[in-house]
Amino acid sequence: MQVNNLKLNNKRKKRKTIGRGGKKGTYCGKGNKGQKARSGAHVDPLFEGGRSTLIDHMKKNRGFKSRKEKKNIVQFSKIEKKFKDGETVSIDTLIQAGLIDRKNKKNGVKIIGGGKITKKLSFEKGILFSKSIEKSNSKISL
Repeated sequence: MQVNNLKLNNKRKKRKTIGRGGKKGTYCGKGNKGQKARSGAHVDPLFEGGRSTLIDHMKKNRGFKSRKEKKNIVQFSKIEKKFKDGETVSIDTLIQAGLIDRKNKKNGVKIIGGGKITKKLSFEKGILFSKSIEKSNSKISL
């Protein structure tokens, strides 16, 4: 016995071919009008059943909106550990000390509380301080 001699016990039902004219009449077995009567309408990936597409629901803002970059945040306690008495704190010295990342240099630096300073340090212009820090502190010079 070979594969080409094998036959099925029950024959398969022949699938109805649609949309080729012939005996089915003028509508080719698809019925009158409607979504399923049209070619490819029920398979369209952008069709959402009559509701607005997701793109239509999105805001219609014009132009390019860039993300606002956040400032590098450094705590007083970390500055206390890394710098010696009388040193100047700048963005470059903070990068060398490893407190901020070189990639984020352009975003600026903001120093927040979280520890006390016992050393006398001077800070360059461009470094911001949080409101909790007293600028009248004798240890800090701007």
